Amino acid sequence: MDNTKQVKLGQFNRLKVLNILSMGATLDGGQLGHLLLPRKHMPDSLQENSDIEVFVYLDSDDQPIATTETPKVVVGKCAYLKVVDVNKVGAFLDWGLPKDLLLPFAEQPKPLRPGMHKVVHVYVDKASKRITASARLDKHLHEENGPFKPGDEVQVLFCGRSDLGYKAVINNSHLGLLHHSDAFQNIMIGLQKQAYIKSINSDGRINLTLHIPNKAQLGELAEKILADLQAGSGVSYLTDKSSPEEIKLKWHVSKGSYKKALGKLYKAKNIVIHNDRIELVKD
Repeated sequence: MDNTKQVKLGQFNRLKVLNILSMGATLDGGQLGHLLLPRKHMPDSLQENSDIEVFVYLDSDDQPIATTETPKVVVGKCAYLKVVDVNKVGAFLDWGLPKDLLLPFAEQPKPLRPGMHKVVHVYVDKASKRITASARLDKHLHEENGPFKPGDEVQVLFCGRSDLGYKAVINNSHLGLLHHSDAFQNIMIGLQKQAYIKSINSDGRINLTLHIPNKAQLGELAEKILADLQAGSGVSYLTDKSSPEEIKLKWHVSKGSYKKALGKLYKAKNIVIHNDRIELVKD
C-alpha cells in the first residue's frame, strides 16, 4: 500500500517541517516531493519536525511551492476577481498571490480586458496540471438541482444578469436564478450574501429568494410595521392595495409578505385597515 501523503494543489494543507534553511523551510509535500516555504513567509517560531498549515500552488516556473499567505480563492471554489493583465495565452487574475491566476481564452465567454472583474471557478486543469480559472461556470457547476429543497438556507455569489433576473453561484456547486420580482435590494455582480431556495422548476432549475416567507420573518416584519406606526402619526397610506413597487421601496419585501404581516397585526387588533390607509389602534 502507498502511504505517501496526498497533498492537494490549490488547497491548504498541514505539512511537516523537514529542515530549516537560510532560504526557508523544506516541507514534506507528499507526492509533490519536498516543498519550499520561503523564509519571508515563515513564522519566527517555526521548528523542524513541527507541522504548519500552508497553501500549496505553483510558482513562476510551474513548480509546487508553499506559502502562509491566504489567497482570495482555492481550488473548487468561486470568486469575483480582477483582471490585471492579458496576453496571447489568456487573462491573468489577481487572487492575492505573487503569481497571478490564469484564465485561458477558451474559458472566457467574452474577451476580458485589464481592470475588468469576473466571477470564476477555480480548478486544476487535467492536461497541464496547473491551477486554472474558468468563467464558463456552466462547465463546472450544476444547473439542475440535487441536494436542495425549498426553504434551504444557502450562500450565493451573484455572477450575471439575464432578462429574468440575476444569476448566482449557490454554495460553490450549483447555479440558480433570483428573479427580478424577488430582488428587494440593489444586486451587484460579485455580491455575496445569504439567500434561500424558493422553488425548483420541473426541469430542475433552481429559483432563489432573499427573504423566506416563514412565520418568524413575518412576525419580524409585523413588528417593524407596528414600530413605524407608533413612531409616526399612527397612520400609513401604504395598504394591502398599494402597488408592489411602493411596498418594495419601503419595506424591501413582496406584496404578499406585506399583506400577511398586515393580516397578523389586524388579527392581533393592533391596526384597523381602511381602503386608503391603515391606522394604529389606540389604547
